[in-house]
Amino acid sequence: MNRLFFRFFVLVMLSITAATFVIYFVFARLFGDPLEDIARRQASAQIFLIEQYVDQAAADEWLGRLNKVREVSSAHFDLVPLAQARAALAARQQAALARGEIVLDPAQRAFYRRVDTAGMRYVGSEDEVIHAWNLPIDLEQALAMEVLRYVIVALALLVPIALWSRAHWKALQSLSRVADEFGAGRLSARAQLQPADAVYPLAERINAMAERIQGLLEAQKNLLHSVSHELRTPIARLEFGLELLAERAADPGAGGPAHAAALVKRIGAMGGDLAELNELVNELLSMSKLDNAGAAQSLPFALAPMLQECADGMHPRPQQLDCEVDAGLGSIDGDRRLLARAVGNLLRNAEKYAARQVLLSARRLEDRVEIAVEDDGPGIPDDEAERVFEPFYRLDRSRDRATGGFGLGLSIARKAVLLHGGTLHVERASLGGARFVVKLPL
Repeated sequence: MNRLFFRFFVLVMLSITAATFVIYFVFARLFGDPLEDIARRQASAQIFLIEQYVDQAAADEWLGRLNKVREVSSAHFDLVPLAQARAALAARQQAALARGEIVLDPAQRAFYRRVDTAGMRYVGSEDEVIHAWNLPIDLEQALAMEVLRYVIVALALLVPIALWSRAHWKALQSLSRVADEFGAGRLSARAQLQPADAVYPLAERINAMAERIQGLLEAQKNLLHSVSHELRTPIARLEFGLELLAERAADPGAGGPAHAAALVKRIGAMGGDLAELNELVNELLSMSKLDNAGAAQSLPFALAPMLQECADGMHPRPQQLDCEVDAGLGSIDGDRRLLARAVGNLLRNAEKYAARQVLLSARRLEDRVEIAVEDDGPGIPDDEAERVFEPFYRLDRSRDRATGGFGLGLSIARKAVLLHGGTLHVERASLGGARFVVKLPL
């Protein structure tokens, strides 16, 4: 809120300041300098004495009245040559002086005025000017009053701007909270704002968008779950049919040995396809369960034994599997089975592409535990580092399911890690291949 309030307040005050300067220059151009008007009002008593008392005297009494004004006034009135007065004034002021007007010099607290333009007061009066100085002109006070007025306006704007900023800040915080919750997987999160709020139309559109996304994702999950369950029935029938065929192939009188051998081979191929289909269904059901899970169960368990079990549970491979785990790895809270599934998927993925070596390592930091699985295989291009976690996505060099699987293992691993509040990303390994890093908060 402070940032929103400060920025808006500064913007308003800068706008007022700019408007003040624009008004000053426009008025100065059209109606004269406002500071000169202030000086004229402050020196109005001395101007009144000259215009209404001295000037109204007869020619032979004019000097006498001017001397009386000198006696009673705190300002000084001198008679100076016209040339000297012109030298002290700008061109515009010289023209006003020539017309017989009072010309103010606020900076010097003075004004100039010709005695007369026709020499009617005394001999040579047309070449002399009344120079009044030490006038009660105080522009600093006037400027201080303007500054005080500006400060009062600023303070008066503080309250409405603060109220406006607070209302907008609360509304924006509500939208940010909804966005965070929605991004974290809480698809039911919605913005609760009043129609009077300024960002209410935006909140309505965000809620409508969230409704649409939630509907699409739930429809996708329901379809995936339903199809996976429905596939299990025909798979079970096929398995039963293959068992019957296997029994018939084992019958010596069913077509001879050659026919039996061919039938056994065909049944074996069909069994492999059926096992692959069954594995796909199980993976899809696992994906569906993880998508529908709100959070993972949280129970303490020792991390090092779990990682060792994951390494020991791998099928024998030609690649070397090394396990480097810190002695002080300790325990964490989470779903042991789910995390073991994630680590196992990463190990199996690494073994598919490793040339000679796979490394499983783990270390405990101050605020998290890091588990890394790396290999010395071809690695993953930077532009595909995120796409490998998408369901059914396989790199071009692994489109064949014999090496690339179904493209669900990494996606399941990331979902399992996210349910624990952690992260899973891939980077370049020191061995030369890919390095998958799991970070779990403590």
